[in-house]
Amino acid sequence: MKPVTIYTRPMCPYCVRAKRLLDNKGVSYEELDAFMNADNRKAMLERSNGARTYPQIFIGDTHVGGCDDLMALEKKGELDALLEG
Repeated sequence: MKPVTIYTRPMCPYCVRAKRLLDNKGVSYEELDAFMNADNRKAMLERSNGARTYPQIFIGDTHVGGCDDLMALEKKGELDALLEG
């Protein structure tokens, strides 16, 4: 399974929703606080080509986008294949 990285901020309902989907699928992920940590924020902005909304989700080197993008992949049945590589 490809590594999953999710850049989050505290009190973000979209972050909670995205993490809940991953948790329900049994997917482990690295959560990085990009709100309070300037280094994580800089990395998020660089990896996401400047996207500033939370969360920003990466599966391997693929930038998925935010929570709605992750949910759309799941709804289309494409998330599992992306996770497996």
